[in-house]
Amino acid sequence: MCKNQFLFNRKDLIESECKTVRISDGVFEKELFIIMLNDSYFVYENSCPHTGGPLDWVPGQFLNLEKDHIQCSTHYALFRINDGYCVSGACAGQALKRVNVKEVDGAIMIDD
Repeated sequence: MCKNQFLFNRKDLIESECKTVRISDGVFEKELFIIMLNDSYFVYENSCPHTGGPLDWVPGQFLNLEKDHIQCSTHYALFRINDGYCVSGACAGQALKRVNVKEVDGAIMIDD
């Protein structure tokens, strides 16, 4: 991933909603998703640590019905939003791959 690569404008994020973006380093492409919760945002790779498949059950839908966990579409594993740690399901004890980001003048950018 490319440091300082633009992902989103903060003004485009809505509390407890998810957005996806595809990024590329020129060789590899990845899909990331961002969740804004309690005025903080969390960015993860869209990949289940158990199967490697995408987490969203329809494009952009990553949260369970209560909107308090990220839910895998394949086997319903639940992950904490704030750190990506799996609390139940086939990959309990594992975690999503988090992407470090920073905000610069309202722009959310990769900060690896």
